[in-house]
Amino acid sequence: MSQPRRLMLSQKMLDQLGYRIVQHTQGHAVELVSIESAVAAQRRDIDAVFISREVTGTSTKHEVHPELQACYDLMLANERLQWVHIHSAGADRPVYQALQQRGVQISTSSGANARVVAAMALAGLLALNKRFPMLWAQQQRREWVPLLGAGRMPRDLPGQTATIVGWGPIGQELGHLLTALGLNVIAVRTQQVASHGGVEMVHFDQMHTVLPRTDWLVLACPLTATTRGLVNAQMLQGLPPGAHLINVARGEVVVQDELIAVLQSGHLGGAFLDVFEHEPLPAESPLWTLPNVMVTPHAAGHSDGNAERVNQMFLNNLERWMSDQPLHQLAR
Repeated sequence: MSQPRRLMLSQKMLDQLGYRIVQHTQGHAVELVSIESAVAAQRRDIDAVFISREVTGTSTKHEVHPELQACYDLMLANERLQWVHIHSAGADRPVYQALQQRGVQISTSSGANARVVAAMALAGLLALNKRFPMLWAQQQRREWVPLLGAGRMPRDLPGQTATIVGWGPIGQELGHLLTALGLNVIAVRTQQVASHGGVEMVHFDQMHTVLPRTDWLVLACPLTATTRGLVNAQMLQGLPPGAHLINVARGEVVVQDELIAVLQSGHLGGAFLDVFEHEPLPAESPLWTLPNVMVTPHAAGHSDGNAERVNQMFLNNLERWMSDQPLHQLAR
């Protein structure tokens, strides 16, 4: 009789999903092991891991808490590890890259929070367009100053152009929302495809050609060799004066010091930033106090329905893994 496959997950998920896991294993033998007990016993017989939201907690890619580091160390030490499913859409943390390099399959939850992130990007765009940072500052000073006159009057959104970098689930969802509001949408993609559905499609190599007519540069792409440091001073200066940047992708897509300089120069009208080169954003960063910048703490993807969507993606992949079928949403 073959040995059961050993699946490691948090005690919370073990309690919450145990009965559903049994339903998705199709009669195959599986042993459920809590991360907490596996770390304590330093087990080296783990075949698969589910990294749910509460496992990463408030750790970031740049500052990993000891409990999470212990979990990462255990995964790296398990030579028989075959598969890890993660709650996030991206797999750019060093631990996942290291595991991929040795052949471990990493599947993501890409798409689980696409509507949530798209809604946050839209909220940032609407807030900047309607001068919310200015209005909020006026509220704190108890000033009643209507949005009248040059430099204060909001522009009509219909007819403006949004260039969305990345055409995955988030980019496509946001494209639908912006099109419905009357904006012209340009999608920057890794593949060269014909424009369709009212959306102009361009390849990354052609991105510079659309910058002069871009009012809103929206980043919704994964962090890759192509996108790391993509948005630098030269690219930002290629935007028309008064254009805005929205970043709900990864902080490293933007050269942050160069963004700050262009914002301070007045060339950009403003920015909505949910992600940063280092997280948490250091308290001394000028981004906290620039009057035309809105900062949120990597919160675009947070919503109370995400956990169940992630759980279902994991369970669907578990069923495929137990049956030796190709997994969905494999990290590239």
